[in-house]
Amino acid sequence: MSKTVELARKLEKLNIADMYRKDFYWTWDKTDEELEAIFTVADALRDLRERNKSTRVFDSGLGISIFRDNSTRTRFSFASACNLLGLEVQDLDEKKSQIAHGETVRETANMVSFMADVIGIRDDMFIGEGHKYMKTFMDALEDGYGDGILEQRPTLVNLQCDVDHPTQCMADMLHIIHEFGGVENLKGKKVAMTWAYSPSYGKPLSVPQGVIGLFTRFGMDVVLAHPEGYEVMPEVEQIAAANAEKTGGSFTKTNSMAEAFADADIVYPKSWAPFAAMEERTKLYQAGDKDGIDELEQRLLAQNAQHKDWTCSEEMMKLTKDGKALYLHCLPADITGLSCEEGEVDNSVFDRYIVPLYKEASFKPYIIAAMIFLAQIKDPVQALLDMDAGENTRKNH
Repeated sequence: MSKTVELARKLEKLNIADMYRKDFYWTWDKTDEELEAIFTVADALRDLRERNKSTRVFDSGLGISIFRDNSTRTRFSFASACNLLGLEVQDLDEKKSQIAHGETVRETANMVSFMADVIGIRDDMFIGEGHKYMKTFMDALEDGYGDGILEQRPTLVNLQCDVDHPTQCMADMLHIIHEFGGVENLKGKKVAMTWAYSPSYGKPLSVPQGVIGLFTRFGMDVVLAHPEGYEVMPEVEQIAAANAEKTGGSFTKTNSMAEAFADADIVYPKSWAPFAAMEERTKLYQAGDKDGIDELEQRLLAQNAQHKDWTCSEEMMKLTKDGKALYLHCLPADITGLSCEEGEVDNSVFDRYIVPLYKEASFKPYIIAAMIFLAQIKDPVQALLDMDAGENTRKNH
């Protein structure tokens, strides 16, 4: 029996009927079994590709990508995921569209979606705006489908908003599951989700928020660490606390990086902007206050510079479990002595973990493909079995 067949039989036992034709906004919108299904399908698709089996469940169709912020890994992961399943990708470049001439979100959504099966959106720059844009876009498609404008209702994959980065955090978690030999081995593991110094400002909060909102669902002891003044959204902290109570893990906060790293099994040092400052920046942009934005940037850079000791150094890593905690990062990292003078992580630490870091990133295309697969394929179990039994190969060799 192949690994894919084993995974398909596992999928068969999960209650996932509600995933069909449903969007993926935040991980905490999904049940435990639905998240398990995504991990399961991701592993199956990877196994099929490794065995040179074709996974093209679509004969035609489009995946529309809308990146309102820069991206390398997520952009190519979305394209790879769509291609893996047989979809072509069309990127909506707002600068080359009629949006610049006043085209509404409702009109744009319908005009780009005539033959689309999935919409991937990244909109993470402004607090209160990213998730709202995604909802507005998808509500327009719901209306378009209901009115008979669209032949099918595309599903959304959130490629990062102002609240969560589900494809990144799910890829992180699948990497952890593989590194620790299964979900059953995660309970009681200590995770340090810590702020780290960066010479830039304005990095989104969605990664740390996504991590605490997801990792606390696995019975892990999750510590959120940051200097005073670098708080994340309180509502996400509440979700993390509720998750921890439900699973028997814990969610704690500290203003000490060393305390978070002490005896940690997993560390995730990552810079982010203070929640209050991001709220302020959104208001300044809405008001068109360029001078206010420039002043805020200088103030935040000066604030960051007061905490240069918040870095993943060799000394800090020695505090972790046996000095060998699994180091995670969503990339690109600010690497001291390589990409910047002082940053989130020492070059020697980063270099030592470069292979597992790249493996961590490699899970994202399969996570995104699994999200699309489960939202678009009515009988995912049979589809996996058919691909496993099929004679179509990806290439001849």
